[in-house]
Amino acid sequence: MLDIRLLREEPDRVRQALARRNTEAPLDEAIEADAERRELLTEVEGMRAEKNTLSKEIGELSRAMKGSDTKEAKHAEHRRSDLVSRSSFIGDKLDSLEEHLGELSEKLQAAMLEIPNIPDDSVPEGADESGNVLVRQSGEPEPLAFEARPHWELGESLGIIDFERGVKLAGSRFYVLRGAGARLERALIAWMLDFHTSRGYTEVYLPAMIKEENLWAGGWLPKFGENMFHDAEEDYWWIPTAEVALTTMHKDEILEPGTLSIDYVAYTPCFRREKFSAGRDVRGIKRGFQFDKVELYRFVEPAESAEALEAMTAQAADVAKELGLEYRIRELCTGDLGFNAAKTYDIEVWAPGSDEWLECSSVSNCTDFQARRANIRYRTEKGAKPEHPHTLNGSGLAIPRTLIAVLENYQQADGSVVVPEVLRPYMGGLERITA
Repeated sequence: MLDIRLLREEPDRVRQALARRNTEAPLDEAIEADAERRELLTEVEGMRAEKNTLSKEIGELSRAMKGSDTKEAKHAEHRRSDLVSRSSFIGDKLDSLEEHLGELSEKLQAAMLEIPNIPDDSVPEGADESGNVLVRQSGEPEPLAFEARPHWELGESLGIIDFERGVKLAGSRFYVLRGAGARLERALIAWMLDFHTSRGYTEVYLPAMIKEENLWAGGWLPKFGENMFHDAEEDYWWIPTAEVALTTMHKDEILEPGTLSIDYVAYTPCFRREKFSAGRDVRGIKRGFQFDKVELYRFVEPAESAEALEAMTAQAADVAKELGLEYRIRELCTGDLGFNAAKTYDIEVWAPGSDEWLECSSVSNCTDFQARRANIRYRTEKGAKPEHPHTLNGSGLAIPRTLIAVLENYQQADGSVVVPEVLRPYMGGLERITA
């Protein structure tokens, strides 16, 4: 959520940010609701002050009347009656105004929740993903010495991916991993967690279902409501990414001085309806309703977030490098930024069988946007005024597409797949997957 002061003091800056994003948001509604609310609040506060003054005067007159039937007491009684009538009138009016004030506050809050973050000044301009910029690439992918097969063919011929039974169990967009396929998935997860914890991240295990309030606080509602799975009977939503839960672990908290940075890594299953991918390539395990992901998340001081973004991106890219995969890093343009993000890098790995670069991580600096929504603050020193930290998130990496890249890059002419060396200790020493 943006700072309301930004809308009051620099509304044109926010308008320009929305134009750069090539998106619309209820900015004017928020500005109008805020102005009306502030004007009404001034009136309400004035009436509250008058009512308090009347209450004190009524109390003093009541005390003056006790045990006396003098002329002064009768005058006090008359005066008190007038004040009680005035107080009652103000009370009734206050009830009406405070109800309207509550409605305006809700209207303002609803509008603010739909305004995206402001892109960093360094983000390249562009209307959509075609405007994304290549930052660097590990190298040019070398073609295999034989015709590369896509992972869906490799998986079925090796008996490690069962699409038919996935559909049988849950319908389209689901699959079953078997034998060495299931173990390879588990190996990737375990190795990635060890990789990141060895670099200072604290591993956390999270619920796969969270309360709705946390999705609002994390910035996934209302924007992405139709893309998530929801238990209509209970207040549970299946997490679309560990980012949501990691953000709201510290919701409504004030972090003590010296606490930052907080660096988390978490493995979770993720659940998305993938409505936004309608009409796009969905063959194989590239786009599923359920997938595994290792997520990185950091809470840092504002002055450190730009450097933290570069470090997180480099660390996520190192995962691809250690796996021996060719990768490239692209900076998202203004029109392709996520709702919460001020700046984002995508990491893509090369898949020769699918003949495409596959996005396996998006690493984003969300500045204070999520922390403000979730009411997360920190103190720079004891007694200092609380401030909002900056938050960053990124996959380290998403498993299905990393698994695709491993299978397709390490395939052999005989149809087997060599296990990357770093994963062999997690595969019980297995060096090659064969039929």
